[in-house]
Amino acid sequence: MPLRNTPTARQERLGAELRKLRERAGLTTREAGQLLGVDQAKASHFEAGRASVSEARIRRFAAHCGSDDAALIDALVNMATERVRGWWEEYRDVLSRGFLDLAEAEYHAQAVRTVRIADIPGIMQTEAHARAVFGYTVPELPPADLEAKVAYRVQRRVMLDRCPAPSVRAVIHEAALRMRVGGTSTTREQLTFLLAMSERPAVEIRVIPFAANDFAGTSWPMYYLTGPVPQLDTVHLDTPLKGVFLDAEAQLKRYRSLYSKVESSSLGPTETRDFISRVIKDL
Repeated sequence: MPLRNTPTARQERLGAELRKLRERAGLTTREAGQLLGVDQAKASHFEAGRASVSEARIRRFAAHCGSDDAALIDALVNMATERVRGWWEEYRDVLSRGFLDLAEAEYHAQAVRTVRIADIPGIMQTEAHARAVFGYTVPELPPADLEAKVAYRVQRRVMLDRCPAPSVRAVIHEAALRMRVGGTSTTREQLTFLLAMSERPAVEIRVIPFAANDFAGTSWPMYYLTGPVPQLDTVHLDTPLKGVFLDAEAQLKRYRSLYSKVESSSLGPTETRDFISRVIKDL
């Protein structure tokens, strides 16, 4: 099969996990290639996500590396052999790769944990709110690009319609609720939609009020995606230029701790619904 010119983040993640197995075993890429029955270049392509790797090779390689973590190996095999053409593929020639990678990561997530300080989580934004957000960019987006990004953001919510739906827990600061993005009417619609979302069995929303005495994490927005095994968890961070995926063990541990710390400053689910209702009345 030809090499991939632009592997997806998920394909790159599979390669990175194979590299971790190799490095833990103290093997070079040349030695790994010999174990897999390929040359060093092909082994490097496996680790970069540019080449497909079979189930048999993954299991054989894991055995040679001394890995006895059956759940992890099964998850890697699934990553290598799945053939999913997700809804995001319709945007492949319209949006940048980062949008597609995020949607694919959400599709495979077992659970989602997010912290938003100054904005509403993307999967919880109404169409009008999303249009106001994307319409605020400088320079302004061409109309077709604007509509594509709005449609994409709204469609991301299909992850909540899966059966079973992934568990979603969102901690949102009061600042995000108070900002009248798109105007008062759009804000009221957005907050009302948040209330409806909070009633879903798999969704839990918590608010950190301005009055919280022990919160100082204003620079900690995050999006934590839980994989089929802890080693395959992923953190997605927004940057001014693009989204970034983090998957190093130390990084995952840090962001799990950060989420717990931030959540401890938030109101409970029932108190949060009452709080959002009061904010709506204040509009």
